[in-house]
Amino acid sequence: MNDRQKEILKIVSTKSKVSVKELANIFGISGVTVRQDLNFLEQQGFLKRVHGGVTFVNSDDISSRLLVNFEKKLDIAVKALGFVDEGETVLIESGSTNAILARELVKRENVTIVTPNVFIARECRKSDENSVVLLGGVYQKESESLIGPMVKRCIDTVNFRKAFIGIDGFTREAGFTSRDMMRADISSYIAQKCEQVFVLTDSSKFGRTELVKLFDVEDVAFLITDEGIPDSDRDFLTRKGIKIV
Repeated sequence: MNDRQKEILKIVSTKSKVSVKELANIFGISGVTVRQDLNFLEQQGFLKRVHGGVTFVNSDDISSRLLVNFEKKLDIAVKALGFVDEGETVLIESGSTNAILARELVKRENVTIVTPNVFIARECRKSDENSVVLLGGVYQKESESLIGPMVKRCIDTVNFRKAFIGIDGFTREAGFTSRDMMRADISSYIAQKCEQVFVLTDSSKFGRTELVKLFDVEDVAFLITDEGIPDSDRDFLTRKGIKIV
């Protein structure tokens, strides 16, 4: 992805619809070049083409949420790559930042990815050098997550030391929270099983409290985020023993 395509993602994420002509004027390029960029970004699952332009649908669909703060999420995912060793089995839970992590991780060789998310599993299909274990369960159509007791039984059959989990909110009072009760139940179970929990999130989630608590602060080993995290939250989490990257 080139710099112009990244800028297009920024623009689309802030507007409900952007026309090809508008993008051509912003970047000083031809409509043909804009369409080439949009075709590439759509093929990568970042946006949706419509007649005359492109649209961003703000929903729980991962491909839509990839657009929001994309560059920050990409930087976070690249940092997370440094914690995955060759030949290792890791669990990648759900969420847009984790989807980017999976996309980057499959560029490596000899890594096994365990996931309860169909979108993330599909991101891994482009590599013949890695294995993917998709946990079974009840399918949530919009988020493409698998939920329910069957997922927990599947988790019990596989071994992994590291899990990468997304969140929807954090405050010092409520801790790490999620807006989806069923997916939160799976994330909590994952945190109980693995040795190291990595929370991947951009700083926009700080100061927000969502529906249900995910896990205790003490259950998290690493927080990988961007520079926008409030100093008070950074100090609080550091005192609790979390390594902040």
